[in-house]
Order: sequence, then structure tokens, then C-alpha cells
Amino acid sequence: MKNKTNYVLGFVVALAALVLLAAGNPAMSATAEDLHRDAQQALEKLYGTNEAAKALGKDAKAILVFPNIVKAGLVFGGSYGEGVLMKGSEVVDYYNSVTGTLGFQIGAQSYAYVMFLMSDEAVNYLETSQGWEVGVGPTVVMVDEGVTKNLSTSSIKDDAYAFIFSQQGLMAGVNIEGTKISRIQR
Repeated sequence: MKNKTNYVLGFVVALAALVLLAAGNPAMSATAEDLHRDAQQALEKLYGTNEAAKALGKDAKAILVFPNIVKAGLVFGGSYGEGVLMKGSEVVDYYNSVTGTLGFQIGAQSYAYVMFLMSDEAVNYLETSQGWEVGVGPTVVMVDEGVTKNLSTSSIKDDAYAFIFSQQGLMAGVNIEGTKISRIQR
């Protein structure tokens, strides 16, 4: 039993080290040009499959696009990805998205998410805070199929709307609650 516990603990430590290494190593990060291209492709993919997202995009004050988030876990887990802040069609800044989790989980996956910032207050909070922890500050609505059916430009009343898409891998469930979004240098 002790060997099995040591094996699991070793695996968790190695997994956590890999996630932290990827998160903290600028050499492994995408270039600014890669982020621009990947963000534009992710946004086009979302718009091509979701009319509500396309409508929100037209009215948004700014759009955060994270084209590739990697999530892994075995009891302890985490996710990391880099993205861009767009105003109109122009990239104005760069951000990372980091989440740490504890609980029953096993596996790895990747996904993309886009957050439409609908109010000046939400944009200002993002730009002036020392990092936005989703769930604290401006209200973020996670958009799923049920929300999409009732979402129209006349029903928009929250600060931000987030869409998760392009999920791949073997891990159940994705949520950005508790995610910290911070500005990075490029």
C-alpha cells in the first residue's frame, strides 16, 4: 500500500511540476504573432458555430480570447493558457489564465474560451486590477446551450459572458470559476 501511495504522490508532484513549468516558462509560450493568429482563428470558430456569441461580439466593449488552455489533474490539478484582449479587431494587450484545483479529478484536456466584456466597468476592472479572479468583481455568466437559447442583444444585462468550446481530452467538466486572469508582457 505504501508503494502505491508513493507512486500516486510522485505522479501528482510530477504533474504539478509540468503544469508549473509550462505556466512559468516564457520559452514555451506562444509568440505574440502566434497568439494573434490563434485568437483570431478561435474567435472565427466560435462565431461560425454560435450566433449568440457573434451577436455579443458586435456589442462587446472588449473581448478576451484564450485559444488554448491546457488542464491536467490527479486530485491536484491546474490549467494554464495565454490569450489576448481585443478592442474591435485590434489586439491591445496580453493575458494569462491560471486555475488551481483540488478534489476528485483525473486526466488532461485542452479547450478554448472567449469572454465578452459588455460594460466599461468590466473592461476597467480587468485593465486596472492586479488580476481578475473570475467569481470576484464583475459578474461573469457562463453561456451554455440553455443560456444561448434565451440570449439576445436586448436581454444582455451582465458585465461579461464566457463561452467554453473546442474541448479535447479525457477529463470531465470545464469551468472558469476561480480562474485568475492577469496581464502579461509581450
